[in-house]
Amino acid sequence: VAPPHATRAMAQPGVDMSKMSPDEKEKLYSNATQEMEYRVELFNKMVSSCYEKCMDKKFKDGDLNVGEAACVDRCTGKYWQTVGIVGSMLGAADAQAQQQQMR
Repeated sequence: VAPPHATRAMAQPGVDMSKMSPDEKEKLYSNATQEMEYRVELFNKMVSSCYEKCMDKKFKDGDLNVGEAACVDRCTGKYWQTVGIVGSMLGAADAQAQQQQMR
């Protein structure tokens, strides 16, 4: 599954699909599908990780208690922050690799 930076260029607004060849459209669709699968997998991993860390397995109440809610908030915030940092690092590494290939 592709990381989010791999198809970022494809997601830019203003792409005129009417001027694209069928192969280009298929590649765009394939990249978008791959990106969506990546994001769903990432979300599911976050849910699983934060659930294991934060939830009381006894299910005493139908709602989250204050401690669980605070833990989930911190956990998801840290998870997305980490994903952003890793994505930035991978994007920078990809840009550097592309520059070196152009030389």
